Amino acid sequence: MAYVITAACVDVMDRSCVDECPVDCVYEGRRKLYIHPEECIDCGACALVCPVDAISWDREVDDGGRTHLDDAHAFFYQPLPGHAAPIGAPGGATGVGPLGVDTVLIDAAPVNTNVTDTDTDTAADTAVPDGGRRTA
Repeated sequence: MAYVITAACVDVMDRSCVDECPVDCVYEGRRKLYIHPEECIDCGACALVCPVDAISWDREVDDGGRTHLDDAHAFFYQPLPGHAAPIGAPGGATGVGPLGVDTVLIDAAPVNTNVTDTDTDTAADTAVPDGGRRTA
């Protein structure tokens, strides 16, 4: 089993979970972070540091969380837009780096307007439509 990052992370991407994960299993899309379901060791360190409570244990998610659990599976095991093959299980996010692309579910999600200055490392660190990141 694994932890899953839910809708509260969309457009926030605080990255505290990335820094805390002891096995480097949190991957960066364009608007959301994703926990690799096979690489996660269920330690829960990521959930404890998430400032928006976006991370849940997969056995305790509601229907919305289940959607994001299925979406995490799609992120790793189905080709992402612009990619010929799935990411699969590369053995760590650091070697892959930010992917700059999300699943169809997240691409279609409305912009999260609840993002505040405390939700991100900098107030100006927000997703931009061209897939890049704008920083202060």
